[in-house]
Amino acid sequence: MNDMDADEIVRQRKKSDRMPIFDKALVGTGIALAGLAMFFPWYAFLNQEKFALPALWNGATQDLPEKIGTPGMVAAPQASPSDAAQTLAAETQAAVDQLVTATVPAPKPGEPAEPMLDQPLPGSITFKLVHVAGGRALIEDVSGMYIVRVGSPLPDNSRLATLEERDGSWVMITSRGDVFKAE
Repeated sequence: MNDMDADEIVRQRKKSDRMPIFDKALVGTGIALAGLAMFFPWYAFLNQEKFALPALWNGATQDLPEKIGTPGMVAAPQASPSDAAQTLAAETQAAVDQLVTATVPAPKPGEPAEPMLDQPLPGSITFKLVHVAGGRALIEDVSGMYIVRVGSPLPDNSRLATLEERDGSWVMITSRGDVFKAE
């Protein structure tokens, strides 16, 4: 009788040591996701033409029109007001209360309006040249990365004057005469 009890104990232990089907499925799913996570970066690396942004460096960008009344600022074509939007704005303006809450001195008749002062923003704004390709430069500052070309405004309120190759590396010269070397 003792032998039967020992065999029964061994069978019960084997049943309790088995992994439930749900746990097996969970482990299999985890292994499959880990395999995909390992494979995808290599797939993206080996098939860069599917994941690249060629319009940024191939000159296929669209020049945006200057915004009327604000020199140096540009507006996207989608942001230009349409006739329907202008009509709606006029109707909305008519419904607004016309109570004056502040005044601004108007220019005297025959006297031109005071020009805006050309002063830099407070603090020092620094940026660095990261890469140059196809007549465009990739610059980086504390708020992000930007693609600029000759004439584009820069974070320090200057403009990109020229891109030159000196001693095997690219340099960017601003309208203020500052020189930034690619790292």
